[in-house]
Amino acid sequence: QSRVNSERITFNAAISACEKGGAWNNALQLFILMAQTEVELDTITLNAATRACEKGSEWEKALIVFSVMEQSMVEANTITFNTCANACEKAGQHRTAMEFFKLMIG
Repeated sequence: QSRVNSERITFNAAISACEKGGAWNNALQLFILMAQTEVELDTITLNAATRACEKGSEWEKALIVFSVMEQSMVEANTITFNTCANACEKAGQHRTAMEFFKLMIG
């Protein structure tokens, strides 16, 4: 249990560092690796990966991350919905952005 938690924390920190450094592609590669190694994904993982997509103007990849997280039964929060909506909005995908806002408010 402790090893699994430390692996998740390490992955989350690395994904966040890539996101903050503008290396969205590296952040997504780490996200994929994390999912493949069966390290438990969490809301922190989701938010870091979607922020990386937002900063990289990769709205479609943000949708994929969101979908993977839904399948993994990870609960999205306001940050998650906002970053996905912002990624869509920046790409001119206004209807998709509105869908995220609708999901957020229930």
